[in-house]
Amino acid sequence: MKKVFTLATLMLAVVMTTSVSAQDFSGIDKSPMDMAAYPTDYKVSEKAVRIIYGRPQLKGRSMDELAPTGKVWRTGANEAPEITFYKDVNFGGKDIKAGTYSLFTIPGEEEWTVILNKNLNQWGSYFYDESADVARVKVPNGSDSASLEEFSIAFKDAKGGTSLVMGWDKTRVAVPITM
Repeated sequence: MKKVFTLATLMLAVVMTTSVSAQDFSGIDKSPMDMAAYPTDYKVSEKAVRIIYGRPQLKGRSMDELAPTGKVWRTGANEAPEITFYKDVNFGGKDIKAGTYSLFTIPGEEEWTVILNKNLNQWGSYFYDESADVARVKVPNGSDSASLEEFSIAFKDAKGGTSLVMGWDKTRVAVPITM
C-alpha cells in the first residue's frame, strides 16, 4: 500500500511540475511600466508621493497623435497612471487628502489641465468619468531643447516640497506639490 501511495504522489508531482513549467509568459511590454517617487533618495524610507505609469514611445509619431490637444489623455500608456499621496498635500493649489488617485491630463497649446480622479484601475481614458474628479489643475506648457523619445515622469525638489514633472518630445509640464 505504501508503494502505491508513493507512486501516486510521484505521478501527481510530475503532472503538477509539467503544468507549471508549461506556463506561457508574455514578452516585454511595448510601453513598459515605470515608477517615480519623492523623495527620490533611496535612504529615505518614508515616501510622500509615488506614481506608477506606462511609458509610450514616439517611434516616429508626433506627440499630438498619441496625446491629442484638447482631449482627455491617460497620461502615459495602457492603464491610467495611479498616484499615491502618503500624506495630505497641496497639489497645484488644491488640497488633496492622502490616498491613491488616477491621473489624467488634457494637453493644450499654452497650458495643460492635470486631473486627479478617484476611480482606479482604468484602462486608458475610455471610461474616464469627470464626475469622479477630485481636482483639476491648470499648469503652463513648457518646453526644452532636448527631445525625449519616451514619455517620462520625475519629481524635482522645489521650495516646500516637489514638482511632478512630465516630459515627452520637447514638452515639459510641472505641477507643484507642497507638503
